[in-house]
Formats: sequence, C-alpha cells, structure tokens
Amino acid sequence: MDWIASFLGGTRARILTLLRRSATTIGDLAQAVGITGNAVRGHVAALQRDGLVRETGTAPSTGGKPAQLYDITPEGEELFPKAYAFVLRELIQVLKDRDGQGATVELLQQVGRRTAESVGRRGDDADARVAAAADVLRSIGGDVSVRRIEGGWEIRGFGCPLSAVVLREPDACCLAQGLVADVTGAEVVECCDRTGARPRCTFQVREGSAPKPRARTAP
Repeated sequence: MDWIASFLGGTRARILTLLRRSATTIGDLAQAVGITGNAVRGHVAALQRDGLVRETGTAPSTGGKPAQLYDITPEGEELFPKAYAFVLRELIQVLKDRDGQGATVELLQQVGRRTAESVGRRGDDADARVAAAADVLRSIGGDVSVRRIEGGWEIRGFGCPLSAVVLREPDACCLAQGLVADVTGAEVVECCDRTGARPRCTFQVREGSAPKPRARTAP
C-alpha cells in the first residue's frame, strides 16, 4: 500500500483498502479512518471522479434513510500489486522445461494471435492494419509509434506492456509479435531492445508479405 499512499495520499489509500474488503457507507468509513463524515465524503467524491470508487446500492435501513454503499471499481483494484508478472514468468519457464523453447515460442505467438481477435475487422489497407496493430498494443499498456521504413513499417515502443516479464523471459516478446502479425496479416520481425532496465518493443512489419507458417511440433 506504500506506493498507493504516495500516489493518492494516505487517507484515500486507506479508504480504498477498506473498500477492497466490502462495500461500505460513509459513516463506517469515517469511523474506521478516524475522520469526519464530511471529510470522507470529499475523499470518496475524488476517488469516484478518478474512476476508482463507485456507488453500489444501499445499506439495510435501520429506520431512517438508507445509507449509500460505496465499493472499489476494477480500476481501483488494479492499483494494488498483483502477481501477474511473476506467474507469467514461471509459466513460461515451466513450458520451456516441459516442451522446449520452440514449442513455447509458438504457444506465446498463438496467445498473441488470440488477443488480436478482439480487434475485429481490419480492412484491406495495409497502413490501416499496421495502425490497428499499434492501437492494440496501446490498449494493453504499450506506448508505441509507427513510421514507414524501407520495405514496410516499424512499430517502435517507448514502454513495454510486458516489461516485468521480458526482463527475465525475453521470449515473452513473441506474444506481442504474434499479436502484430495477426492484426497486420504480414510477416513481423521482432527487434525489441532488452539491453536496459526498461525494455522497449520494436517490430518491423514486412510490406507485401504473409505471416510465416507455424512450425510443427513433435507429437
């Protein structure tokens, strides 16, 4: 919670932590945090404005007007540390140990292609398909730009959505490579920069090409 407290302030971080446990009224939050109801109301209003808290029904009536219940949103929940990167790193390692690197890379590319299915229709224009691939990378947390290069396009990243995994498991880049290949319908060469503490995605999309056929793995 230390990071969240630095980001939101100690009181709002405490309110979010309480709301993770159960939907709560302003009065109960005030009692738990140790400040006035009006002060809590101001913090809750700010958290609602930021999309971190929402109204969710009312508490059972005790004779007066039912009190409003507040709950944490999925966006608020995502502020708290998660084990996603750790689990994905270990999963990749288990797959490599069991099936080998080649089969693991193919599986990661397949996951990327499945992720790309959410894009829907891409159209026939190659520029539009490359732009769509960049949009998908942005939608999963990447920060990318697109530029024309000789023989195609370059999608260059300034922030990798899988950086916490890629630092230890570079093959995780194959997931994003498969995603870009499926959206563009072209051959994609992965040229990611993994030399520093902040990996940066780079993919070259070959104009007029088709994705390479998937390698067959032994039964």
